[in-house]
Amino acid sequence: MGGNGQILVWALLVILVLAFLYPFVWLISASLKPQGETFSPSLLPQPLVWRHYVEIWSAAPALRWFFNSALVGILASVAVVFSSALVAFGFVYQRFPGRDALFGLVIATLMLPQAVVMVPKFLIWHSIQIGGTNLAATQVPLWAGNLFASPIYIFLLRQFFLGLPRDLFEAAKVDGANPLRIWWSIVLPLSKPALVAVGIFEFKSSWTDLMAPLIYLQNRNLFTLPLGLKAFVDEFGKGGIQRWDLVMTASVLFTIPMLIIFFLAQKHFIRGIATTGMK
Repeated sequence: MGGNGQILVWALLVILVLAFLYPFVWLISASLKPQGETFSPSLLPQPLVWRHYVEIWSAAPALRWFFNSALVGILASVAVVFSSALVAFGFVYQRFPGRDALFGLVIATLMLPQAVVMVPKFLIWHSIQIGGTNLAATQVPLWAGNLFASPIYIFLLRQFFLGLPRDLFEAAKVDGANPLRIWWSIVLPLSKPALVAVGIFEFKSSWTDLMAPLIYLQNRNLFTLPLGLKAFVDEFGKGGIQRWDLVMTASVLFTIPMLIIFFLAQKHFIRGIATTGMK
């Protein structure tokens, strides 16, 4: 590719980067504008108003919602990583009649829309009582379902596991290691990039999920950030004066944790995505 071609490619990349960054830049700008000027045409706040980032903590239980979202996200990520890795390893390591057909059936469940299973899942959780508490009214349904693995993550991890040297499995088997020991001591350590990628995907999915918390959670103290942000908008909208400045501030704070997680783990994330599916 000649010099002009490289310049064109770089110019296109710069334009795409600016296009992707603009909504976030606008969001930050809106959060720093005075009340009533959130949607003003100017991108630069005049003057800069930082008090929104202090006021938001007293206007809503944002810290509790942050904690709830982080807790649910971590539990959901850990549950789906280990359960999906175990199932994926079974499809790679164990040879049994109908293995490929069973794997195809697992993948076929991806064609089911989430809306189809929402009501059955709610009825199942609603029927479970522990200590007089209905689990459908707690945060448990937001992460416990991940203990049963996820078809898309089973597929991704299986593809990664297929790239691992099978000689390692055989050598460990000769040394007396059982399948669970091989999975824990050999497969998981060698699969860190793929596991990190799956964990980030699931944490992001849980962190931004509104529908499930909206279905299950009624107690304001149990709200996650997306549901809390919706409640915050609804609450301030009742008086006829919408505090969009605080809504934008909350949205910025809502976005920052995911950016931090991605930048800290981007090396493993990119490597996991790049090497998944090579076989």
